[in-house]
Order: sequence, then structure tokens, then C-alpha cells
Amino acid sequence: MEAAITLSDERVLLDHKAAEEPVVVAEDLARRYGEGDTAVDALRGVSLGVARGELTAVMGPSGSGKSTLMHILAGLDRPTAGTVSIDGTEITKLGDTELTKLRRKHIGFVFQFFNLLPMLTAKENVVLPLQLAGRKAEPGWVEKVIATVGLEDRQRHRPSELSGGQQQRVAIARALVSKPTVLFADEPTGNLDSRTSDEILDVLRGSVDSYGQTTVMVTHDAHAATIADRILFLDDGRIVKTLGRSSQAQVLEALSEVSGS
Repeated sequence: MEAAITLSDERVLLDHKAAEEPVVVAEDLARRYGEGDTAVDALRGVSLGVARGELTAVMGPSGSGKSTLMHILAGLDRPTAGTVSIDGTEITKLGDTELTKLRRKHIGFVFQFFNLLPMLTAKENVVLPLQLAGRKAEPGWVEKVIATVGLEDRQRHRPSELSGGQQQRVAIARALVSKPTVLFADEPTGNLDSRTSDEILDVLRGSVDSYGQTTVMVTHDAHAATIADRILFLDDGRIVKTLGRSSQAQVLEALSEVSGS
């Protein structure tokens, strides 16, 4: 296990792999909401890099800025200051049209509440990103992705006919089908029971191990964080600690230290 590192300057010290080929790079990110006395600083100078083919978890107390950070890294929000690059392209300078095109090509997103279209079947939900981008999958790829998430016998069912875990599997397949440069997962197990959560975590970890899928996951669950190659801890809009592969006890200890409890 890797020892914890406290970061006094709010920078994540990248390991040798990340230093060689970071696929996500953020520099001095700040995000302020509002103005004057009512302004809230959700991020305060966050810098980080994510290596290709690694799973990075982001944790921290409520209000620490972890969801804001993910939305900015994924191009769903813009920073007040700082830059983000995905696979060498600085996304913070792109216009809305260019940013939409980049997200379709490079980014997959898994939400806590699935965000499936209720009128479409599971398979139709999965292939929707390809249709929106005007792309065709390689022969057999859609079927392989559906098989990977274990939904071969449920692909013709609509979301209302699926369990929560099955719906999240559809959402993961939808995020993977376009072979994104990076997959972002926002509390992917937050709406599921513990057994189903374990199944979803196995799918996410499996996509990293089998396909080299770079993944960034925001989670409040110490058990979920144990599947990550690296865990970043935020507090008050700053990255204050990083861990390598860790046990649940180590994650809980770090969370307690970060939150001061």
C-alpha cells in the first residue's frame, strides 16, 4: 500500500506513469459562484493529472468541491480560472459547438441516477451516443460492450423493466460504447444497494483492466474507492491528500483526517 501524502501546495504529485502520459491535465482550477459577500469558492487552485488507463477516485466531505471538479474536467462546467486539457486539447478555450464535439468523441459520463431515455430499449440507449455523433461502431463492438456489462438477455427491455443495477449497467455501456478517452462516473453506486454496488464496481474496474479505460470516479463510499489506482481527497476546494491503492480502513482513516472528525 502507498503511504498518504499531504499536499501543502494543493498539487497532486503524479506517479511515473501519469508523468509520462497524462490524458487529463488540470492547472490551477478555480470556480467561484456568485459575487461579493455572497460568493462561494468551490475550487481554489486545483492542479492534477490523470494517467491513461488508470482509475482515479475523488473523495471529500460534502461541499468539498468534488462534483464541481468532475463537471469542469468533463466540460460540463467552466472554471472561473485555470485550464483543463483532454488528450492534449485545452477544452477551457473551446466554444460550445467545439466542446460538444469534443465531449462526444473523448468523454463518457455515468450519472448517479442513470439518465436513460424511458422510451428507448436498453440497446437503443447504449447506441444513442454513436447516433448523435453520426458514427458507426466496429462490427461486434456494441454486442461486446453489452455482454461486458452482463445485459445480453435484457437489451430489448426499456428502463422501467430493469432494476436499478441493470439501468446503471446500461448507463455504463452507453458511456463505453464510443470508446471515450476518459470516462467520468459521478457517484455511480450512490443509488444502489451494497450487493448491486459491488457488481457495478466490478464492471467499472473491469473496463479499466480489460480495455485500459481511463476513469475518474467521484464517490463518498470508502468501499467504492478501494477499486481505484489513486484516490484524491478534496477539502474546501483544494486537493489535500492522495493515496494509491488502499484498503477500506485506510480510506476511512484518510477521510477522517481530511474532514477533521
